[in-house]
Amino acid sequence: MATLHIDRLLETCIKRDASDLHLHVGRPPTLRLHGRLRPLETKVLEPEDTVGLMKAITPERSQQELQEEGGTDFGFAFGDAGRFRVSVFHQRGNISLSLRLIPSRLFSFEEIGLPEASVKALCRRPRGIFLVTGPTGSGKTTTLATMVNYINENFDKHIITVEDPIEYYHPHKKSMVNQREVGVDVPSFSEALRRVLRMDPDVILVGELRDLETIESALRAAETGHLVFGTLHTTSAQGTVTRIVDQFPVNQQEQIRIQLAATLIAVLCQALLPRIDVRGRVAAFEFLVVTSAIANLIRENKVYRIPSSIQTGKKFGMQLLDEHLFRLFAEGKIDSENVLDFAQSPASVRDKMEAFKKGQIAMPEEPIAPGEEAA
Repeated sequence: MATLHIDRLLETCIKRDASDLHLHVGRPPTLRLHGRLRPLETKVLEPEDTVGLMKAITPERSQQELQEEGGTDFGFAFGDAGRFRVSVFHQRGNISLSLRLIPSRLFSFEEIGLPEASVKALCRRPRGIFLVTGPTGSGKTTTLATMVNYINENFDKHIITVEDPIEYYHPHKKSMVNQREVGVDVPSFSEALRRVLRMDPDVILVGELRDLETIESALRAAETGHLVFGTLHTTSAQGTVTRIVDQFPVNQQEQIRIQLAATLIAVLCQALLPRIDVRGRVAAFEFLVVTSAIANLIRENKVYRIPSSIQTGKKFGMQLLDEHLFRLFAEGKIDSENVLDFAQSPASVRDKMEAFKKGQIAMPEEPIAPGEEAA
């Protein structure tokens, strides 16, 4: 009976285009629709319900990990309808499940709203590290999948991904793609990266730079002539550089700044916000392209000047998150409340929004993509 029940819940999640399904004792099954939680009109879940639902979809190895560690993560395919990333965990002595629906198709740069010309140029680089950052649920995995798919369709490269769990499946196209799942194909990110350089890769995707050893390995791979993609849970380009450097002991930080200045090619920070013009959500981006001037700032420990360098780097496609949030507000796509919730400098953005409403400032311009500078 539990299998039938979980099937119906998963079908509902897919049909309603929800991003997540939550199954917790004491609440009915709940969907996250366009960023908001919406309970389904079904029974309130009892402890035996969540146990049955968990057993219907959780592999044996993950059930064992749940018993031993109190939680487990895995991915699974729901027929041809879609894939889900699942987190199962104990809370108050009961079992809870959170399931993230992974879109069944890969998106284009335009659909995501990425600065297409700039990102494509960076994806063509032979070496360096490209970081996609943002809070949980901000679409980092989808953005990375779009970049990997672009390389896969257009270049003959050997791409190796290390993920926990694998979310988007990439078939071999013009490139060869090998995807390794932590806990299934390899015990950890750091172990996967230790071995990856022996596999003749051109492009390496690291699902999460979650510890010092993984960060060190990713920097080394970028230094030795590979294009590396990775994610961090940071909300600004400046914060991303600081977070990486601060992971290391003080006596190593100067060397890491030199290494990072030589290997970092871009940081894309993103947030997903509910739309007010149509159903759905829209992504807002902060985009840093590492020029020689910005590499100097990283090397000289002057990362506090990165935001002003982004402001003056529009000709490289750069933009601050607050600038993009304001533009989305001015275009009538998001409301002022969400702008202020996500803004780095809420007071400054509030003043701009007020001035825009009064007609004192015009619609902000989009950053110029490389090659589009006015003659």
